[in-house]
Amino acid sequence: MTLPATSIPTRPIAGTPVSAISLGCMNLSHAYDTPPSEEEGARLLNHALDLGITHLDSAALYGGGKNEGLIARSVGHRRKDYLLASKCVLDLIEGERVLDGRPETITGSLERSLKRLDTDFIDLYYMHRLDRNVPIEDSMGALVRAKEAGKIGAIGLSEMSAASIRRAHAVHPIAAVQSEYSPWVRNPEVAVLDACAELDIAFLAFSPVARGMLAGAITSIDFKAGDIRIPMPRFQEPNFSHNLKLVERFNKVAADLGITPAQLSLAWVLARSPQIIAIPGTRSIAHLEENVKAASVTLSPEAIAAVDEIFAPGAVAGARYPAPVQKQIDTELLPEETEQA
Repeated sequence: MTLPATSIPTRPIAGTPVSAISLGCMNLSHAYDTPPSEEEGARLLNHALDLGITHLDSAALYGGGKNEGLIARSVGHRRKDYLLASKCVLDLIEGERVLDGRPETITGSLERSLKRLDTDFIDLYYMHRLDRNVPIEDSMGALVRAKEAGKIGAIGLSEMSAASIRRAHAVHPIAAVQSEYSPWVRNPEVAVLDACAELDIAFLAFSPVARGMLAGAITSIDFKAGDIRIPMPRFQEPNFSHNLKLVERFNKVAADLGITPAQLSLAWVLARSPQIIAIPGTRSIAHLEENVKAASVTLSPEAIAAVDEIFAPGAVAGARYPAPVQKQIDTELLPEETEQA
């Protein structure tokens, strides 16, 4: 597809250049206490496109489909201005989180997403998680058939290991792999980034400002009910207080560079590889504008080294996810996580 020109530096997904800082849409409908109003969400989505963001990332899970509906109603009329991505396998059914990678389930999920998005084509469609009860080859078969039917374009994977990526890629070329990546979540460095480089797969970094921790947004753990950070060990005491000291050092590096903490985190992520695209989420127009400017920040080797020193292996206290959620994550563990397991 051909997207409009943008002043934001671009990086390719399946041959299509998209803004290096794009937009993860999850928190407009999901995960962080009460979502903003539809009017506020629509305003942010349209402003993102006005700024030159050319890639929007959604999923069936987000708000049980409400996020896809928000995108359709808010920017469906601007469909040629952005690459549209959504996901299957994880879903919210009658308020319950469901993981199901069976081919017939993927087919049904896609049809529901197309209806909610008010479109007949999704540019990039991911398996949101690996269903360990279904061979990934079977799940991929459903996606290949959807592509052959003209309902999706590129195929992606989310939070999967290098081994799973290679198995899926053997069925059909994978265009993009999405995983959490920031200075304080380094799991993709174990094997996934190398696999993406070898197979020419774009890597999409979600939560690139560490769920707000590296955006100067969190100084205490007074989260509202429904916030997904509440059960995460890194946001619980005594881990939180320990991690906040690391963040304070990180914030000082940003201040010395004359940029914001969020811009430092995003610039660090983009500096790791030319195949990386960051997809921070936000509900704030001001933060959106701040994030976009990070795509034009070039960090010196000394600045990158300063960040790496703060978040050296084992520096961050607490697991990334609570144990029940971690069981749904296929991404490799870091050596220190293996020792704790």
